[in-house]
Amino acid sequence: MTFQRQCLAIGVALACTLPAGAAEEQAAAYDALQERIIEVSQRVKPSVVHIDAIVKVNDRRNQVEGSGVIASAEGLILTNHHVVEKAQKVEVTVPGRKQKYSAQILGTDKQTDIAVLKIEPEGELIPATFGDASQLHVGQWVLAIGNPYGLDGTVSFGIVSAKGRNLEVRDLINDFIQTDAMIDRGSSGGPLIDLEGNVVGINSRGQGRGIGFTIPIDTALDVMRQIEEGGIARGWLGVTMQPLDRDLANYFEIPNETGVIVNSVSKKSPAERGGLRTGDVVTAFDGVRVEAEKEEDLGDFQRLVAQKQPGTQVEVAVLRDGKQRTLKLEIGTQPKVEPSEEESDMGFHVQEITEKLYRTHRLNSKVGAYVSFVARGSPAAEAGLVPGDVVQSIGKKAVKDLKSFLDAIGSVDENARVLITTRRGDETKYVLVKRDQAEESEAANAAPTSDVQD
Repeated sequence: MTFQRQCLAIGVALACTLPAGAAEEQAAAYDALQERIIEVSQRVKPSVVHIDAIVKVNDRRNQVEGSGVIASAEGLILTNHHVVEKAQKVEVTVPGRKQKYSAQILGTDKQTDIAVLKIEPEGELIPATFGDASQLHVGQWVLAIGNPYGLDGTVSFGIVSAKGRNLEVRDLINDFIQTDAMIDRGSSGGPLIDLEGNVVGINSRGQGRGIGFTIPIDTALDVMRQIEEGGIARGWLGVTMQPLDRDLANYFEIPNETGVIVNSVSKKSPAERGGLRTGDVVTAFDGVRVEAEKEEDLGDFQRLVAQKQPGTQVEVAVLRDGKQRTLKLEIGTQPKVEPSEEESDMGFHVQEITEKLYRTHRLNSKVGAYVSFVARGSPAAEAGLVPGDVVQSIGKKAVKDLKSFLDAIGSVDENARVLITTRRGDETKYVLVKRDQAEESEAANAAPTSDVQD
């Protein structure tokens, strides 16, 4: 039974048990609620757009559909990062206008799943009105508006089920609003609104019927502001960590303490300069008690750090060898999270080696270009190149980073055999690629465009 039908059933049951006057008041209240939902929906729908994106994933191009919220009369649009991730073309359809507008991606932020688009409309658009997600209460009625499965202007009704949800999704540092208003494929990027018509969140993902997650609008607007100002700067310490669960706390004879255990400290990082060591237990950060019993709890500490402005001085309380210490650290600027990627005409893609990629794949060095994809049957695959290889040189040219990779690729004769030297673990591999097979391979591996929605 849907939420609306449940409300109706409850209303009917109450009407049957209440005195006549009270029953009339109850009916009037439900009529007022219904009118409010209708009025708010009609007011906000002109600010909810349909987004079509052509994205390239490895060697395939897919069509992705999503939603967006008009943030300014001049054409700024908020949506999700994952709707336009790796998009080669983005088009926006505005309610009431027949033509599609080509959209520029001003910037995206994978860690909050927010993207900002810009279109050039004829005349002014109708921007949404933004509220304050911090004022939301669990149990409060909300509406989700979007384009699920391509069905434009769909409205669903529900409540705020929870706040501050940490999702175990890699790279996300968000604290989500949970709602039972329907968020289906194609709804991503649409607004969650209160019954005053204010946007309180940008819908991000559904997780089964009646479980959806929304990015607080305060977060989305802050990301948009930073993108407009030139880029996102987040705080960074340069550590990896794990929760201090009860078993470890008891083993370390600190049963009443909470915190996170430092697993590693990056060289020349703010943590290293401030004296933080592997094995330290961080119990407080800038006066805030740190608590993490499970992996999903680590997001709270990550947000504490990320929200600090680079250059800020903070005090960090740690336990080392059972003794309490206070360290003074200067917050650094978080290194690039999402690596840039380039593809060659030999059937493989490479990524720049960021700090995160270096740590995630446990590489021996940050020098080179990381092979992220090799097309089946391509010249690179036939020669033995595999994902995970780190390109060190092409021909006689050294590859130190993504720029030098492009320079080296561009300098090789189109029909020549190319010797690619790679690092594979602790070994050096020599891969001889026959470039004259590239066109034949590309034709054989061409895949039809598939339609998906988000």
